[in-house]
Amino acid sequence: MTRGYSAVVLAGGDGTRLRSLTWQLAGDDRPKQFCHLLSAETLLAATRRRARRLIAPGSLFTVVTRKHERFYRPELADAAPGTVVVQPESRGTAPAILYALHRVALVAPERPVVLLPSDHYVSDDDAFMARVEGALEAAQTRPNRVILLGIEPVRPETEYGWIEPSELLLGPSPWPGSLFTVVTRKHERFYRPELADAAPGTKQVLQARPADLAVLPVSGVEWTDLGDPARVLATWERARWQLASA
Repeated sequence: MTRGYSAVVLAGGDGTRLRSLTWQLAGDDRPKQFCHLLSAETLLAATRRRARRLIAPGSLFTVVTRKHERFYRPELADAAPGTVVVQPESRGTAPAILYALHRVALVAPERPVVLLPSDHYVSDDDAFMARVEGALEAAQTRPNRVILLGIEPVRPETEYGWIEPSELLLGPSPWPGSLFTVVTRKHERFYRPELADAAPGTKQVLQARPADLAVLPVSGVEWTDLGDPARVLATWERARWQLASA
């Protein structure tokens, strides 16, 4: 069932760190989001299918980059009019988010928005999107907070920071789990006013100080950022083992 929410799927990256693997799989220079890394679906197709469990087609926006048109055009043939946000070129995650949120603000300024990178693995789509729905409901109650989904790691990972919950903000009902303030993080994101100048009205999006954040801890769902070949292979092996054990 879809609700009054919006989503932005981030699919504009070049996937350079995974280029050696994706070239072997696809035989061309397509970025990882347009590749069949873990299943018969591309990562982008899997992300959009997962999002549609909760988000209506007209509220599901996908950010892409113009030079990838030959790859994204067939993938997004069924996208609702006006929901494909084409960047002139890729400038990283922060500009892509600001660019997309500017588009969303023009059509649905009051709706909470979930950001969904297209290069992530999720072990259980239904369970994950239930947590996303809980976060969106909580966002309506705490509109001044950027809400993070905090998933327990399955192995040490030096490239990531961490999220440390602090005080309870909201109890477990009606959303699954409890919402906490964030006390500290390993890495700090910084406000970039020169980016916000290109998208008026979005200056609060990337301030991301701990006082502006909240975290909804998630259990029972595995998540992996498929950012390098080692993570892809480890995820593939783990998923194959779980399938064999089922």
